[in-house]
Amino acid sequence: MAESVTTRPSESSLRFGPAEWGLSAVIAVVWGSSFLWISIAIDHVEAPVVPLGRNLFGALALALVPAARRRIDRADWWRIGRLSLIWMGIPFLLFPIAEETVSSGVTGMLNGGLPIIAVVVTALFVRRAPSLYRTAAVVVGFIGIAIISWSSITAEDDGPTADVRGVTLLLVALVCYATAVNLAAPLQRKYGTLQLMFWTQVGAVLWALPLGVPALFASEHTWSAWGSIFVLGAVGTGLAFVVYGVLLGRAGPIRGMIGNFFTPIVSVLLGVSFRGEHISWWAVLGMAVVVVGAVMTSRPETNESGA
Repeated sequence: MAESVTTRPSESSLRFGPAEWGLSAVIAVVWGSSFLWISIAIDHVEAPVVPLGRNLFGALALALVPAARRRIDRADWWRIGRLSLIWMGIPFLLFPIAEETVSSGVTGMLNGGLPIIAVVVTALFVRRAPSLYRTAAVVVGFIGIAIISWSSITAEDDGPTADVRGVTLLLVALVCYATAVNLAAPLQRKYGTLQLMFWTQVGAVLWALPLGVPALFASEHTWSAWGSIFVLGAVGTGLAFVVYGVLLGRAGPIRGMIGNFFTPIVSVLLGVSFRGEHISWWAVLGMAVVVVGAVMTSRPETNESGA
């Protein structure tokens, strides 16, 4: 943890312009749709199959790039193993389990709260409280997420679309993501995005094998399920994590989360269109608040002292 503190550049010195907004948009679309793909997959396969296939397809996609296959130092193996468990091993299993009782739209809404958790976790890593402006910005984003989530969970016409167990699993997954962002920072600077993502996904495949292999024999193997898992892996885990790694390097761990503010919008629209999920006008209002929070968070701060 000490290394991530001493080598971390000041986020106020990192630019957030059109290129960073473009990368954030790619993240929002790809990860916002991932909840739909998970939902389609678990209609047919057991939940542990999803992280196994997702990481396997992601690693295979990156293996096509020679630079990604470069070896890492033996001294960093345990760090890659730890990162693969926290970033892709645990969360990729928790999401499909949670979606057994939480709709894809609500899952995306809760995932939009990641920047708020990231602020807290990053503050612990750098041992410095976030500034009042940064805190206010993420609170605005969280208010939007809360409006969307509450209007969906308390829906009376079609009944609730989430339960306590599923929401708890999703929150644990978000804590893992926020922690991984900080653990990945020094490794990303040392090895680059492609190399780090490839070996992290290889490690995540190994973590997924004990539960994933037995689950294969208890699953119904369909084109829709495996097509969804392929997209999750090759695009959502291979390509998107590379884009995300680049964005983290350019914008920092907190502003690099901006795309996650927009994933609820994508997930809700797809859930309504392809899964028949209900959306209220309160949820539309919440989406607008989320956009405001994202714009506020994208602005660099002139004072990083936490005052």
